[in-house]
Amino acid sequence: EVQLVESGGHMVQPGGSLRLSCAASGFTFSNFGIHWVRQAPGKGPEWISAITASGGTVLYADSVKGRFTISRDNANQMVYLQMNNLELEDTALYYCTTYTIWGQGTQVTVSS
Repeated sequence: EVQLVESGGHMVQPGGSLRLSCAASGFTFSNFGIHWVRQAPGKGPEWISAITASGGTVLYADSVKGRFTISRDNANQMVYLQMNNLELEDTALYYCTTYTIWGQGTQVTVSS
């Protein structure tokens, strides 16, 4: 089965850190760039980061640049999103995606 499965979402306080994971299966993972997209309550989807198939190029939205780090492990078909210095505005459902394959999302809640 072709799928992406996110994990690692949790409730944290402002300034805290989380590491999200995205596990891929059922397709040739190393051929695909991977994106992280989030959707906050009542808002549309927001692209936040991407990594190319080889991992050689990474991109970030301005809203997370300097706080989030994307990485991948092609041998284990995993993508990670390290999130530091979390802000209230980072509260959202986080998805990893190839844009043709979507995970179910993992919830990140930043609250004091």
